[in-house]
Amino acid sequence: MTLLAEADIATDAAAYEPTCYARTTNEWFCGAYWDDRQAELIDATTQHIQITVSAVLLGLVIALPMAVAARRFPRLKVSILGLSTALYTIPSIALFPILVLFTGITMTTVIIGLALYSLTILVRNALTGLEGVPDDVRESATGLGYGATRMLFKIELPLALPVIMAGLRVATVSTVALVTVGALVSYGGLGELLKDGVETSFKAEIMAASLLCVLLALVFDVILLGIQWLLTPWSRSRAV
Repeated sequence: MTLLAEADIATDAAAYEPTCYARTTNEWFCGAYWDDRQAELIDATTQHIQITVSAVLLGLVIALPMAVAARRFPRLKVSILGLSTALYTIPSIALFPILVLFTGITMTTVIIGLALYSLTILVRNALTGLEGVPDDVRESATGLGYGATRMLFKIELPLALPVIMAGLRVATVSTVALVTVGALVSYGGLGELLKDGVETSFKAEIMAASLLCVLLALVFDVILLGIQWLLTPWSRSRAV
């Protein structure tokens, strides 16, 4: 009976042996954490992707008309660029509570806030791309009977696309990082894990969330680079 009891005690001790993310060990790199918290990591990553994509698309929808207005009406250029820059200077800890008054503590609050932050990059790059279209190209299009709207979509935007895409890549990578700030209103994707990890000194959680953020930024950048490559075949032929 004594030997059996000792064997049971040894088995129980082995079963409850601290893992690499237990309080007594708390390692930065821990495969067991990734296995045990897989569902939690997937949910946080999915929310992070959803917020990033929504915010960047909303920002692009707002930025393009602003850039077009700045290009068509030079007197508005300074005001439009100043506004887009001023929005970025508002701290998220102040911007999000203001938005909460209108949208509540929802994911929409984070999406709108990040979209406003992205305007600094998107508006400037879109305007730079539009201003880079040669005047003789515009004059030729006008001579062929192109109106302002047709010229914009058929001539100006396609030629400005490489510069716009470059800004979109920077804005997207920046937004991936800024999504974590959404933890202020409980919608921060991987930022929720980072916040919890910092508050509890949970090293494995901090490392996992950080690595996934970096991975998302790289994946988004590669995807956008591929989209740019597909949408600008003339740039490929010129390079060859």
